[in-house]
Amino acid sequence: MKLLIASDIHGSAYWCEQLLSAFERENADRLILLGDLLYHGPRNDFPAEYAPKKVFAMLNAMKDKITAIRGNCDSEVDQMVLEFPCLADYALIDDNGRTLFLTHGHLFNADNPPLLKAGDLLLNGHFHSPSYQTLEQGAIYANCGSVALPKDGTPHSYLVYEKGELIFNDLETGGMFDCLTL
Repeated sequence: MKLLIASDIHGSAYWCEQLLSAFERENADRLILLGDLLYHGPRNDFPAEYAPKKVFAMLNAMKDKITAIRGNCDSEVDQMVLEFPCLADYALIDDNGRTLFLTHGHLFNADNPPLLKAGDLLLNGHFHSPSYQTLEQGAIYANCGSVALPKDGTPHSYLVYEKGELIFNDLETGGMFDCLTL
């Protein structure tokens, strides 16, 4: 199972297109979207090519390959235009006994983790800056960063999860900038 994990498109048609190209290039099985898909949010500037209608059209064309989580900028009106579920606060994936807890980050995060066991993964976006750490209970926390609005001088980024490895990728260059073997 190869997953491409991304967050915080914030309505940017340009960065959504880059992400979908990366999905094809990576030959991933599923696209995991960890929230903030269409709206830029009141604290953010407009991202490049802000066009939520184009974004939902691009994502709807891939609806059978997407697992999406609700972000703090997502709402019921977004679900009205998206043809895949996007309003769950979290989702769980089992990978041979390892739980991947998928969430946006405004409810569950490194400071407020869900109940997990050693070796499990807590994956989120929300903070717009890629990072990882081992949590107190031995689970691994990883933030995929932001597709459209990175912060703290970090790149436009996404994660690839495959065979117990997390690879942090720069969306602009297509290159890996960090890797974590679990």
